[in-house]
Amino acid sequence: MPKPSKGPRLASSPAHERLMLANMATSLFANGRITTTLPKAKRLRPLAERLITFAKRGDLPARRRVMRVIRDKSVVHILFTQIAEQMQQREGGYTRITKIAPRRGDNSPQAVIELVTEPLSAKKAVVKEAESAAKVAAKDDNTEVAAATDAAVAESAAKDAVDQAVEANESDQDVAQADKAAEDLEQTADKADQTEAQAEEDADVAEDAEKAAE
Repeated sequence: MPKPSKGPRLASSPAHERLMLANMATSLFANGRITTTLPKAKRLRPLAERLITFAKRGDLPARRRVMRVIRDKSVVHILFTQIAEQMQQREGGYTRITKIAPRRGDNSPQAVIELVTEPLSAKKAVVKEAESAAKVAAKDDNTEVAAATDAAVAESAAKDAVDQAVEANESDQDVAQADKAAEDLEQTADKADQTEAQAEEDADVAEDAEKAAE
């Protein structure tokens, strides 16, 4: 038989131990407190608190996970509707172990394990509410900062796009002006060529007239 890694085994086999702890957890949730030996109470405590943590989630996967241990549907209903609401303000420490007198006969140490159903003190409740409000405020501030950052980035991108459009427009205007100036220069050169050709033609005519007059 394999040796247990977490202290002495409470039953004859691991399966028997799991069933025994499940039955004890069922009795604890149904009655609010049970009396057992001290080793069993210490082994039951982490299992019971884990099941309460699942019950505080309240969703279907958590309910199915709890029903793998607690087979009684009425006890599961009590756990999810009553006990989970009582433990909603607590972050842990859902159970309490109180040592009592040893058992008569074999002198085994006994203890009472019970659910901690007392409400939190007013000071702790105020601190809890203040922490929740601070978390909500911090989340809102982060949302506002993110929105402002996105707006600034969008505004900067829009400004860059406008500048690029202006530069492109100016570039197009410069190109158009250069093309127009080149066309004007070409027209001026053509006019100069025509004038020079006309002058040469007039000179030739004059020279022919002088020769004819001689």
